[in-house]
Amino acid sequence: MPPRGRDGTRPVTINDIAAATGVAASTVSRALNNPGRVNAATRERIEAAARELRYVPSSPARALSSGRTRAIAVLVSDVTNPFYFGVIRGTQEQLKAAGYAQLLIDTEDTGELEAEMLHKMRRSLDGAILAASRLPDRELARLADEIPLVTINRNVRGVPSAIIDTPAGIGQAAEHLLSLGHRNIAYVSGPQRSWPNEARWHAMRAVAARHRLTFTRVGPFPSGRGSGPAAADAVLNTGATACIVFNDLLAIGILQRLRERHVRVPEDLSVVGCDDIFGADFCHPPLTTLTAPIEQAGRVAVSMLLSRLDRTAAPSPTTRQQVMLPVHLTVRGSTGPVPTKA
Repeated sequence: MPPRGRDGTRPVTINDIAAATGVAASTVSRALNNPGRVNAATRERIEAAARELRYVPSSPARALSSGRTRAIAVLVSDVTNPFYFGVIRGTQEQLKAAGYAQLLIDTEDTGELEAEMLHKMRRSLDGAILAASRLPDRELARLADEIPLVTINRNVRGVPSAIIDTPAGIGQAAEHLLSLGHRNIAYVSGPQRSWPNEARWHAMRAVAARHRLTFTRVGPFPSGRGSGPAAADAVLNTGATACIVFNDLLAIGILQRLRERHVRVPEDLSVVGCDDIFGADFCHPPLTTLTAPIEQAGRVAVSMLLSRLDRTAAPSPTTRQQVMLPVHLTVRGSTGPVPTKA
């Protein structure tokens, strides 16, 4: 039951605190919302009365007095994708510790819905974190001018970002396959408007140039497990002996299709995923994949956003606009030596 005022029928207000302490209601408001504007003795008396009366300020009142809603939106492209479980857990833990509420929005893998939701809710938010945004660079930069935001896995000039360095990991995966004798490697492309997808393909091409090889690209494919059958068939049509896949969900779908077609993994085809989501080590065979610090990316993004919101901090030219988080290759049972018949 919420605390009641002196007549016992309504919530406690700043007027009740003013009556209990003998000061004006405006002084109570300043003491609770801008404590630096009230002398210490008066502020302590007001805070003690507020505790005794169990005063709870309403969210609208806090927003009006402080200009803050204490709410942050976290936008993900597909809430059912296990990759985002880690992002959401990391952001929520960090926001909760800082006294903020997290508003989770599933953008259904469309930039249009991202922009629409941010425009609708911007007056109710202090800021936003966009994980794997599908917005064009120009629109994302414009939104960053309207509302404080930080991106995860998106690199746009002038927009703060926490980037999981999977392109460097793709290099590790390609070198791993080359060391096993594979020379005909396919890259299974994810969503066409995905910035990490293009970054990973560029990393593949860099390895190919270094070793004077030609890698094949198939796709693009939606990033869910349901795209696995079409992706597996496309890889088999290339004659590749190994493939590096945009993400683990798609890779797991590929493994399932390969079993249906009696293609042995890794004896006939080696498969590498990306992200090391929950379940990547449970599939058959366990998936070789790039292990990413997903929860840490969520925490870092929150820290970067809260730094932007801290109006008491002096602006600094050394404020970090981008944080790169390293990944590493975790080798499991889905990769092996090139088939002797190849």
